[in-house]
Amino acid sequence: MDEVLAISALQHYAYCPRQYALIHVEQVWSENRYTAEGRILHKRVDAADPEQRGTTRFERGVSVLSTAFGLTGKLDLLEIESGDPPKYTPVEYKRGKPKTEDWDQIQLCAQALCIEEMRDVKVEEGAIWYWEVRQRVKVEIDRSLRETTIEIIDQARELLVQGRTPPPTPHKKRCRACSLADICQPQRFRTDRSGDYVTRLFEE
Repeated sequence: MDEVLAISALQHYAYCPRQYALIHVEQVWSENRYTAEGRILHKRVDAADPEQRGTTRFERGVSVLSTAFGLTGKLDLLEIESGDPPKYTPVEYKRGKPKTEDWDQIQLCAQALCIEEMRDVKVEEGAIWYWEVRQRVKVEIDRSLRETTIEIIDQARELLVQGRTPPPTPHKKRCRACSLADICQPQRFRTDRSGDYVTRLFEE
């Protein structure tokens, strides 16, 4: 598979395809308070040493790869519980709080897909630790989440191959927390109808 996607890119795409394209197609980036806090959090997590607690091994900063789905990335934490077979539980750290949308779950499911391919096991659940509220949320890696994640993988890869940047998300509230808002200029593109005019010309 020619285009290998970073697992973290799937969360970008699920949140806003335009944000994803700006970062992964146009290769632009800008940092704000939220991205800085997230970067510091992940740096602290990755720096921690592996440890053993009872029958569970805790590995941090684990690199994973899926050739079947064309994914690569690094896990914040992988819990390995002894057994036959061992139980693998990926844990993702987020700086904020639990969301009603499935952006974070998609990223976690993609990690599970990589683990399953690499270890020839079934990953049935993962977890997300939300730093702001100090809460660990269990995530079931069920059929529905798998289907959604695979759909996002396909859509993100297609956009990367096309090399195009779509218009801003219609969910305006998401733009407020986006570090790329000044580069993206979502309000300007929402009010500029020239793109619609060109599209109609080609359709006619």
